[in-house]
Amino acid sequence: MRNSTYKILEDLLNRHESLRSIQKELNEALVILIQTFKKEKKLFVCGNGGSAADSAHIAGELMKSFNISRNLNKNACPAIENLKDSEILKRKLEYGLPCIDLTSNLSLQTAILNDIGAEFIFAQQLFVYGSSGDVLLAISTSGNSQNVCLAAQVAKLKGMKTIGLQGINRHSNLAQLADVIISVPEKETYLIQEKHLPIYHALCLALENEFFGEE
Repeated sequence: MRNSTYKILEDLLNRHESLRSIQKELNEALVILIQTFKKEKKLFVCGNGGSAADSAHIAGELMKSFNISRNLNKNACPAIENLKDSEILKRKLEYGLPCIDLTSNLSLQTAILNDIGAEFIFAQQLFVYGSSGDVLLAISTSGNSQNVCLAAQVAKLKGMKTIGLQGINRHSNLAQLADVIISVPEKETYLIQEKHLPIYHALCLALENEFFGEE
């Protein structure tokens, strides 16, 4: 990991001193994510309500430029020269880190809800999309959301790792399933979500720096 990448997490902890209690877990989660993307594997994200919005937010930060430019290198994709609109594609396309938000496909979700059951809304998608070496970022303020925990079990079945993002309840169902559990030191849902945002922003910044930042 680059020193500049590590400093992004350190800056997070300097701005949010209450998160120092989970510094080890934050570092472990970042290492897992870096290793996953270096192996050209995928990240899946899921959550309910405000955590569903967070899932979409995370995918948006990873799939295109966030804080630094991710423009294509001149020699990155020689085959692009053969395309009719190669010049505009070279100017506009950006590198990204593959992240799939499991909360975003309403037609598929309602089919699963109607035909299988609401608690399988993430698990069914992950069972089809996921493969060994991928990672699930499972967000649940309580740590006990059934549909999120079922997705974590499917992740284990598929040979994936799970990073859990929740509140202070370290004895939650998600805590028992996750390879790394990030438990922010808050109990109220809105306060937990207020802590989640700077955490995933820092993780996205760190990943962007690691893969697309200057040496």
